[in-house]
Amino acid sequence: MSAEDVSNVIDAEQRASVGEGRVVGVVVSLGGQTPLKLAGVLPESLVLGTPPSSIDLAEDRERWNALCRELDIAQPAGGTATNVDEALVIATDIGFPVLIRPSYVLGGRAMEIVYDEDGVARVMKSVAAGLIREGGVSAERPVLVDRFLEDAVEVDVDSVRDLDGEVLIAGIMEHVEEAGVHSGDSACALPPQTLSKEVLATIEGHTHAIAHALGVVGLLNVQYAVKDGNVFVLEANPRASRTVPFVAKATGLPLANIAARLIVGETLAALRESGVLRPLGVMHHVSVKEAVLPFDRFPGVDTLLGPEMRSTGEVMGVDMTFGLAFAKSQMAAGTRLPRQGTVFLSLADRDKPAGLTVARQLVDLGFKIAATEGTAALLTGSGVPVDTVVAKVGEDGTVPRALELIGSGQVQLVVNTPRGRGPRADGQYIRMAALTHHVPCLTTLAAAKAAVAGIADWATHPLEVRALQELHMDGAVR
Repeated sequence: MSAEDVSNVIDAEQRASVGEGRVVGVVVSLGGQTPLKLAGVLPESLVLGTPPSSIDLAEDRERWNALCRELDIAQPAGGTATNVDEALVIATDIGFPVLIRPSYVLGGRAMEIVYDEDGVARVMKSVAAGLIREGGVSAERPVLVDRFLEDAVEVDVDSVRDLDGEVLIAGIMEHVEEAGVHSGDSACALPPQTLSKEVLATIEGHTHAIAHALGVVGLLNVQYAVKDGNVFVLEANPRASRTVPFVAKATGLPLANIAARLIVGETLAALRESGVLRPLGVMHHVSVKEAVLPFDRFPGVDTLLGPEMRSTGEVMGVDMTFGLAFAKSQMAAGTRLPRQGTVFLSLADRDKPAGLTVARQLVDLGFKIAATEGTAALLTGSGVPVDTVVAKVGEDGTVPRALELIGSGQVQLVVNTPRGRGPRADGQYIRMAALTHHVPCLTTLAAAKAAVAGIADWATHPLEVRALQELHMDGAVR
């Protein structure tokens, strides 16, 4: 869509309108990234809600960084680059790993985590080639280079602000997968499950400050990373995020309706008086959003999740515990968690110590364990029984190979967590085999922990249908 398209629609509506039917403005915050780009080239008087200058401030890295410094809100170290040399200087200064991404894109397109200088050069060249049709990399459209916070918890916040300056935080969502997996591909829970009261208070305070500083009118989505109790802001988007429908269903707030009314001048106070915005009760249930990934439509594709979004839809599970809600979300996304059988574990070195807890829980739930040699050595050395030790792909020997185990139906769940640099051939073969034979495959330890919670809760509490209408009766969130 171009500015000319919008102008043509406006002209046609103006010619056809009579009396009070004239066009008064354009809403740009309910359609993703494209309308935000158009906000800067449309007449400012036509743009309703958040001012175009504030939209640009949130997208402009230098101005955004300056605002965060002014508000005393921490960010991962980073900078902007227009060529390989500039990117290398930034990466060397802030330290590896770094996250490289183009500005003004949606869905994490061309975004990648890199661990060395060769990776920086490769990704910068790839990004430049991919942006040729959009004018290439320039001072107006630079590449962002940020320090990547490994093992951080990512958090999404959806909020609204009115013309009077009142801010309503509709939902704080804790991602299941750690930072580095695109928010569109990550499961998330509402309410958050592990964040402390202090961290939640900090997130709420930062969100209020950002909404006021940007002069937001309508929706605002802010993404944070929490590491060792410290809160870092990743980005702010003065528009509807993909989580708005999820938050609306989880809380009973008609969030898009509320935002649209605020954009055209109503206030939160007026919406309360009219009954559109009803007070929220205490939330006694947990909602989990999960991504629908189209891997089964593309045989041979690697199912590894990363910073570039690959999902084609979203589903939701609701129940009284996180585990039950997560189990439902997996079913809805097409992955039914097993309740018995064998789990195959192949963990990256950094995940092995924490993976011990997952393995112990699986054994306690009655599962058998198969594991690659390195993972098996750690498990058995720590007293966790391993029923089958799996040789690396391509090695000869009497122990069954991973692909044979998976292909013969002897494995009901695969947990494979590659991380960082180094060859990923074995892991990719394992993930492809799981995809081919329709075996659930988890590629992060966080997802494995959530799956174990779901299996454990399911073992003692049968799944039941819970209607949203019952959860939100009389405006209370039950």
